[in-house]
Amino acid sequence: MEIKIIGKSLPNIPWQDKPADCIFPVWRYTGNPITEWNNVGKTGRIFNSAVVPKDGKFVGVFRADGHKILPQIHFGTSDDGIHWDINPDYIHWKDENGEEFVSDYGYDPRLVEIEGTYYITWCSDFGGGPTIAVAKTQDFKEFTRLDNAFLVPNRNGVLFPRRINGKFYMLSRPSDYGHTPFGDIYVSESPDMIYWGRHRKVMSNKAPGWWQSTKIGAGPIPIETNIGWLIFYHGVCNTCNGYVYSFGVAILDRDEPWKVLYRGADYALTPEMPYEVSGFVPNVCFPCAALADADTGRIAVYYGAADTYTALAFTTVDEICKFAMENSVLAPKDDETVK
Repeated sequence: MEIKIIGKSLPNIPWQDKPADCIFPVWRYTGNPITEWNNVGKTGRIFNSAVVPKDGKFVGVFRADGHKILPQIHFGTSDDGIHWDINPDYIHWKDENGEEFVSDYGYDPRLVEIEGTYYITWCSDFGGGPTIAVAKTQDFKEFTRLDNAFLVPNRNGVLFPRRINGKFYMLSRPSDYGHTPFGDIYVSESPDMIYWGRHRKVMSNKAPGWWQSTKIGAGPIPIETNIGWLIFYHGVCNTCNGYVYSFGVAILDRDEPWKVLYRGADYALTPEMPYEVSGFVPNVCFPCAALADADTGRIAVYYGAADTYTALAFTTVDEICKFAMENSVLAPKDDETVK
């Protein structure tokens, strides 16, 4: 069966062919990392960032940890999706009445275009804990912050790129106030991007494969294919030397995205390179964004490396979906439709 991306053409997608000696379904950009230490104003590190195409070029929202360590979200532009001009000042949000919406911190953004509007979701403070903030923009000059999607605590809010049966859908991971020692992925629906409900469990961390045994969380915006929604997600294991973040893939039902059709047992990418194993937080590969070209099936994945850098990796829809299908596992307590 031929697997195809359902979406738009993106002829200038960043790309490198797969090396002949690569044994994984995802391969790294040889120019990694694409951001460095202390390269934008008073920001020590830029990582866990989100990118979309716009007007033949690219725009992005970036997590930037300041010299006080607290993170904020910055806006950036790029001609090629690799070399970025990032605003040294963080985004100043306004509410729907035009009043400034002050936030102590913001991190791990996602970015998606739905029906001509660009939506940003990220983890922000609310009432003493983290939750999923939502904002929208038309021009990336003015950013309107909407009501938060969920109560605290919650992380990894990821919107689907279109309505499903007339409703907006968002993946998230309910959590605790600290470095969550547990975590499953849920999906919620909304008629208006304000009221969220009908929460359903999608996947559990209780799955074969130690690499995802502690917690999991959604990554980039889901990519629609003719066999289902392709999602990249991070999985965490706990070792005697601390946490290790890798990422894997799953395929969800197109009409009922709480149903998992396939879930890869093995990781697709794990920390191995110096910029992944060494940094502010060692041993982290954290996917946050993906570009996809429907014409060629090419996919470019942006991921945070060692909580220090932004890095880039590549795959094709055919290779990554077959990887999920051929290595699929049935996870205990997951939806019974998992194959």
